[in-house]
Amino acid sequence: MSKLVIVESPAKANTIKKYLGSGYEVVASKGHVRDLPDKKLNVDVNNNYAPKYETIPEKAKLVAELKAKAEASEKVYLATDPDREGEGISWHLATVLGLNLKDANRVTFNEITKSGIKAGMDNPRSVDMDLVNAQQARRILDRLVGYTLSPFVSQKIRPRLSAGRVQSVAVRLIVDREAEINAFVPDEYWTIETKLATEARRVLKTTLESDENGKVKITDEKGAKEYVDRLEGSEFEVKSIKKGSKSKRAAPPFTTSTLQQEASKKLGFQASRTMRAAQELYEGVEITGQGSMGLITYMRTDSLRISDEARAAGTQYIKDTYGADYVPAKPNIYKTSAAAQDGHEAIRPSTPSLTPEMVKNDLSADQLKLYTLIWRRFIACLMAPCVQNTTKVEVISHKDSEADKYCILTATGYSVKFDGFTRVYDLAEEEVNKNVLPEVKQDETLKLREVTPAQHFTQPPARYTEASLIKELEENGVGRPSTYASIISTITAREYVERKQKQLAPTELGTAVTNLLKDRFPKIVDTKFTARMESDLDKVGVGETDYIKMLDDFYPDLKKQVDKAREDMRGEKIQLEEDKTDIPCDKCGSMMVIKSGRFGRFLGCSNYPACNNVQPLVLGQGACPECGGNIVEKRSKRGYLFFGCSNYPKCNYVSWDPPTGDTCPECGKAMFAKKGNKPYCGNASCVNAKKVSTRKSSKK
Repeated sequence: MSKLVIVESPAKANTIKKYLGSGYEVVASKGHVRDLPDKKLNVDVNNNYAPKYETIPEKAKLVAELKAKAEASEKVYLATDPDREGEGISWHLATVLGLNLKDANRVTFNEITKSGIKAGMDNPRSVDMDLVNAQQARRILDRLVGYTLSPFVSQKIRPRLSAGRVQSVAVRLIVDREAEINAFVPDEYWTIETKLATEARRVLKTTLESDENGKVKITDEKGAKEYVDRLEGSEFEVKSIKKGSKSKRAAPPFTTSTLQQEASKKLGFQASRTMRAAQELYEGVEITGQGSMGLITYMRTDSLRISDEARAAGTQYIKDTYGADYVPAKPNIYKTSAAAQDGHEAIRPSTPSLTPEMVKNDLSADQLKLYTLIWRRFIACLMAPCVQNTTKVEVISHKDSEADKYCILTATGYSVKFDGFTRVYDLAEEEVNKNVLPEVKQDETLKLREVTPAQHFTQPPARYTEASLIKELEENGVGRPSTYASIISTITAREYVERKQKQLAPTELGTAVTNLLKDRFPKIVDTKFTARMESDLDKVGVGETDYIKMLDDFYPDLKKQVDKAREDMRGEKIQLEEDKTDIPCDKCGSMMVIKSGRFGRFLGCSNYPACNNVQPLVLGQGACPECGGNIVEKRSKRGYLFFGCSNYPKCNYVSWDPPTGDTCPECGKAMFAKKGNKPYCGNASCVNAKKVSTRKSSKK
């Protein structure tokens, strides 16, 4: 009989099997096997919030296969991911397979390497029910919030909307930032720069800093001209030269959050793309000459800890490659924040000596970019600081006729004394200053070549990018780094937020939902309240808080607020500007508005219920590729969105891709395209048609 090891992903199963060898069978659960069914709340709020789990229908066959394998095995090991979610999956597996929860059958791997697998298999333990309860509490809490608030929001604004414990806070941050931007009033200010010639005929660029009254603040053109007049015709001499040096220490190794932020800034990756590539690197990649191996440690962590073994291996690589001068006199130790979960190391390469150059032919483009980023950041964090020589020159200007008046101008610059960690990992863009000053002497006389006033205006706060939103969520203690990618995906998919280049901007829908929640359920979108709940969930995970009591302290109050809001807003509906049209009702003359129903959006009279006239919503331009009718939006019985002809059932033309609003230049029929893809003509016989013809019917 063999021993059965159950992991989450097939890729990880293949890698682990290689290290365990004969006597072990390694299979994948492919994520959760049980969950709360979607159609109902499935949480018994009158019975200690008991969840009503069911086997996921698509996993029924897999569960049967796992049961058969477990019964035929000598021992079953649950080796799902080493985090709260993974612990929950192991508990569900133990439950459906009838395993004893007190048995030492739970193993975890921080890295999918020979040593990492051995360490995990040598230290089995029982399923950690505190972590399981924390995972259950989060799942139940999110279900209670979603299934309580979403119907109310949908009723008051638009069908099929959702509200969530963390997603709603994320949208609020974006909405509030947009309000700050719109309310911002810019202030005018001026700067004055000069070009001064040294005795060696080099140019020293300086900036006006102060005068006899202290720091200069110029608020208008008149003030700027006064200083220009003072400087023109003045004498300039070097007042002081201050030379020194400063050290810049490398950034710490990556956590989940900082990896997502840096990949966004340096690689242009969305958080979901980063986590997908990181998951693949962790689970295992086929490396020429070595087989399948995990290239990085577990990618869901907020710890900065580095194992002694990894530190020693990285330090040895630095000595061998760059020399002993690049190893700091004292090891760089990075302190993990008090709020962090320290169950795993920081994200680092599993084998530090395995450089990106060595594996570049075995990795996809995304995998190579991310591995390079992780590898360089880790090696750099073990290296000596970058040391810079700094220079600050102060120049005094005055006129003989105005002995009591003077101006101070400054110039700063640096040169690299020792590159240190920057040999491997570049400084952040905002820390780079390439201004190298020309040599000057104390009391040296300088000549004015040019004086340039420049007008500026203070800028509003920038919209959030994925990187800055993730940073804000983490700093506020909202959500967990492992959830940030899914949060951003959710709020963009729900069309509460839209991407404008790399920035995140709220839609009218997102603003309306946020304002409704702020007005009626302020706690739900309050960052401090959400952070406290996150802290409570962490306490459940270490056995300090009872999750049933935590839920009982929260849910009844939420239910009362929803009931009161329903009563207070009886008959009210929030009409979005984007849903208004200039189409008159052909029955009463009122304007039609866009409404949503079970089978898609349609036009309804704004004078409802006095007038109940409805019309199909015609999308874009261009005729139906088959009959020339209008293209309208529809939904199937299962809620899937598609686009069809308004002449149905006489014409049954269907497209899963939305119309672009343009007509085909060849045949005049409607053009279609998935978001971000090249448009194509819906007419299958047109030269601009898609190579694979549009689907003409649906079974959904």
